[in-house]
Amino acid sequence: MTSKKQLLMKLLKGIETGDSEAASVVNESKYIQHNPRTGEGSPGLAELFARLAKTNPRVTFFRVFQDGDFAFAHNEYDFNGVEVAFEVFRFEDGKAVEHWDNIQEIQFPNPSGRTMLDGDTEITDLDKTESNRELVREFVQRVLIERKFELMATYLATDLIQHDPEIADGISSLRAALDEEQDGAPRIDHQKLHRVLAEGNFALCMIEGHRYGQHAGLFSLFRLADGQIVEHWTTCTPIPPRHEWKNDNGKF
Repeated sequence: MTSKKQLLMKLLKGIETGDSEAASVVNESKYIQHNPRTGEGSPGLAELFARLAKTNPRVTFFRVFQDGDFAFAHNEYDFNGVEVAFEVFRFEDGKAVEHWDNIQEIQFPNPSGRTMLDGDTEITDLDKTESNRELVREFVQRVLIERKFELMATYLATDLIQHDPEIADGISSLRAALDEEQDGAPRIDHQKLHRVLAEGNFALCMIEGHRYGQHAGLFSLFRLADGQIVEHWTTCTPIPPRHEWKNDNGKF
């Protein structure tokens, strides 16, 4: 039986290869699109693929995961410009029926010299998937959303490996970034956790908030070891105003 990871990769690799079979992964009658800039259903997806096909596209998978009915990936795209993406698909009966993403133009390495995509890739600790999911959920809610920064050491390794392009390694650097304000408001403001997807030692959090005052999707991927978060990747995608949306499903 084809895994959901394989289906996700077949669908997205079709952007690069032009393989007509890639479209067979989608259930056209049920497909729900959550990218506000892409049209509804399979027609919107077909229009997107046709447009991207003209850019000599390249799709590179760095991490691909599966969680129940979901598959999710951490990708690099080159569509006349390199971008980093989190892609999330929900499947029913072997077909993709719902899609979310969060895409950001790739940035220079951060102050610790780390890129938005490098770092650990090995999926381990499958027996700890649920405990890791709950630890990350609690961290995002209590520390990032409720801003109880004094609890950071409960959840984070002191030498946290950081891939946010603006933040260096370590708890202290993250604390400083979260404490920073712009025009009287937090520069990075996490407001609502919509979903946590997990496989083994990795968990992806789909978060809504603001960065630099702009309404955005703030997706964060965490790697865990020995009951702590030890590595973090992120993308920030501005959410366009409602009148610019090409579907009515919402970002989340």
